[in-house]
Amino acid sequence: MLEIQITATNIRYTDDGVSTVNVQFQSKDSEGAINLNGYIPLNAEEYQGNEALSALTKVVRTKLINRLQPQAE
Repeated sequence: MLEIQITATNIRYTDDGVSTVNVQFQSKDSEGAINLNGYIPLNAEEYQGNEALSALTKVVRTKLINRLQPQAE
């Protein structure tokens, strides 16, 4: 299983509040053979309510899996 670690959040604001959030992460498997890193962009609605590290990690995991395994078109 891949372990995901949030390393930073880059929050962009507008006059109305949060606009977008880039969540930077690092990930590796239990054997250290697979390493991933990058960022997952979130809109304000996706970020709101998921600010806690545990919740944010779940959102990143879900989005990462969806990116790696896109639905067949």
